[in-house]
Amino acid sequence: MVAIIALSVFLAAAVAIATDRFLTRRTAEARLTSDSAGLPVAFHLFWRGFLTGPQEPWVIFSNAAFVGRPYTGMRYFNRARDSSAVITDHYTGVGEVLAVHALDNVFGKLHQQIRVKRGSLFSLDDAKNNDLIFIGSPSENLTLLELPNIQEFNFRQITSGPRMGTMEIINFHPESGEPKEFLPSLPDETLTEDYSVIALKRGLNPAHSVLILAGATTIGTQAAVEYVCQQNSLEELLLRLSVSNSGELKPFEAVVRVKVARGVPVGTELVALRKGPQ
Repeated sequence: MVAIIALSVFLAAAVAIATDRFLTRRTAEARLTSDSAGLPVAFHLFWRGFLTGPQEPWVIFSNAAFVGRPYTGMRYFNRARDSSAVITDHYTGVGEVLAVHALDNVFGKLHQQIRVKRGSLFSLDDAKNNDLIFIGSPSENLTLLELPNIQEFNFRQITSGPRMGTMEIINFHPESGEPKEFLPSLPDETLTEDYSVIALKRGLNPAHSVLILAGATTIGTQAAVEYVCQQNSLEELLLRLSVSNSGELKPFEAVVRVKVARGVPVGTELVALRKGPQ
């Protein structure tokens, strides 16, 4: 008898939780329809998956691991030779800072909050239970290496030649007219061109989404975020993805060329796009 009562209580609690989550989602959808009606449709289509969940999405920004100090010289942490060194992991790029601001502005207009966390404090438990937006490449946002990764375009550090140390984007399956790699400006030149990856993936829990916004440099990262926060570029992306006003955004991967002037992204162009499984 006690077991039956306990089972009944458990089932009632489970139903209550499921009902609460359903009502929360329906309430969020209704709120989006009413409160954000003045925003262009492109914003609703692109960001819908990050707006109707029971919790706010996490924005995870890169903060690379360094050794040394600013006044004595800093460099990237090297696991092979710095095993006993003190790691400094509280620096990030200007592009990431401005990117968080751009996302916060868009989500504010969509009447949704975001939670922000630096990559070094991120855990796989966060990945299983939340929608995630990663700002910065896997070279600095190391948690990305442990998650379902981008498959068509990925980052690789050049280890020799005049571009040694530069991050490039590898094009694993080039289509007609596409290069096998996308390269930013030479490291000893003023940055005038960069490339960024924008990728929407399913999370470790397929019920959640993962959006990756990453540049070969911090300026490219800023440009990637601004690309999905501006009406014209969002509409271009959705058109290329063949997403109708009543359609659903499926997983995809894209590369964007970024024109840079005086350390600021001043123009973007969608140069490669892959649609994920339908």
